[in-house]
Amino acid sequence: MSERLEAIVRGRVQMVMYRDYVKRFARRLGLVGYVRNLIDGTVEVIAEGPRVSLEKLVKRMETGSFLSEVDSVEVEYYPIKGGMKSFDIRFE
Repeated sequence: MSERLEAIVRGRVQMVMYRDYVKRFARRLGLVGYVRNLIDGTVEVIAEGPRVSLEKLVKRMETGSFLSEVDSVEVEYYPIKGGMKSFDIRFE
């Protein structure tokens, strides 16, 4: 069953290739959604797909990219909203 994951990642996660790291793994898992930097220094991840794939993504998000230092990953699951066709980095 597909679900929606909404997560906030805290730590040294900007300017360290973290968004690209999340995007690549999410695409490998076949998830749709996006990752983006927030003004407060955190990273937001929105992903939709099977729960087992979302859980794998969370584990990878907790590990972090080579240069990142992840302090915490706050995760919530919701019913799927749909409307997304790929997993991308958003620049907003």
